[in-house]
Amino acid sequence: MEHVEPSFTIGIEEEYLLVDRESRDLVIEAPDGLMDECERRLDQRVSREFLQSQIEVGTSKCNTIKEAASELAFLRKNISEVAGEYGLAPIAASTHPFAAWGAQKHTPRERYDDLARDMQGVVRRLLICGMHVHVGLDDDDLRNDLTGQIAYFLPHLLALTTSSPFWKGEDTGLKSYRLSVFNELPRTGLPETFDSFDEYERHLNALVRAGVIEDGSKLWWDVRPSARFPTLEMRIADACTNIADSVTVAAIYVSLLRMLYTLKRSNQRWRRYANMLIQENRWRAQRYGLDEGLIDFGKGEIFPYAELLEEILGLIEEHAKALDCWDEAAHARQIIARGTSAHRQVAIFNAAVENGAEKPEALRQVVDFLIEETVSGL
Repeated sequence: MEHVEPSFTIGIEEEYLLVDRESRDLVIEAPDGLMDECERRLDQRVSREFLQSQIEVGTSKCNTIKEAASELAFLRKNISEVAGEYGLAPIAASTHPFAAWGAQKHTPRERYDDLARDMQGVVRRLLICGMHVHVGLDDDDLRNDLTGQIAYFLPHLLALTTSSPFWKGEDTGLKSYRLSVFNELPRTGLPETFDSFDEYERHLNALVRAGVIEDGSKLWWDVRPSARFPTLEMRIADACTNIADSVTVAAIYVSLLRMLYTLKRSNQRWRRYANMLIQENRWRAQRYGLDEGLIDFGKGEIFPYAELLEEILGLIEEHAKALDCWDEAAHARQIIARGTSAHRQVAIFNAAVENGAEKPEALRQVVDFLIEETVSGL
């Protein structure tokens, strides 16, 4: 029987926050006309999110990273144009620098009404945005197997995307405060590992039969088999303010999956480490981003992130080239050189304060950066 390689198709989802261009604060209620026009232009590729100040876009199923990048730019451009007609702007960041979550209103839809009732204060604080990357893996058992293996690399991907250093006007000291907020929900964090897809489904169905969840879409792990598509969905990433960074993370993710798949075809695999170890790197990426290094568990030492990135690029180079996304993956070196969105937000805030700006004005300057950077290069 001839073996068929997975499709490795790509889909990228991004969530944005809608800010008022004058006040730089979040909108409380998004104008109905705004969403209507976005849906008219983008159809199924745009959707309302839990909070009215949020909006989500998703590319269609793309055959290459370059195709996904082009479509993502088209989506950002259209959201920005429509928002601009209402004096608003989208920002691709996982938290707003100073907005207060208590003032937000959730979108009146049955799914979101149920979520608000079930989760109470935990979900009312959910003023965060992320990026999800879907990669087409048609075989269920392959998706299950690679879920456990790719988990090792999730902290490395998070570190490249951090964009949530501020919360309610305070520098949290974390590069990804978003995860601290998201971790309050149930069924989050690193994925469980199972010996087969059937075993995964048995555990999932135990929760469904008990009436706790409707389906796998309520498993909010950092990576999961998608409940809607035959894909493996990476969910740990912050929303990247710079669109090139979004594309880079998607390129590295799909290339890592092709590398792991190729190992499996050769009867090899990436060593599976206990979640308690990977969790330590997850925390380090959340706290420090690129700055203080991650643990190499094979060597048992903390190494600078730049060195670990070079190792990853070495592992995936042939696969990224086979998928025609090597240039996009190698852009990660530029992210290290200039810093992630989180680094740049903190630097802008600190520079403004040093130059005599009051704290509220310094925070507004951070929002101005986010507005401009979200649509730069489109």
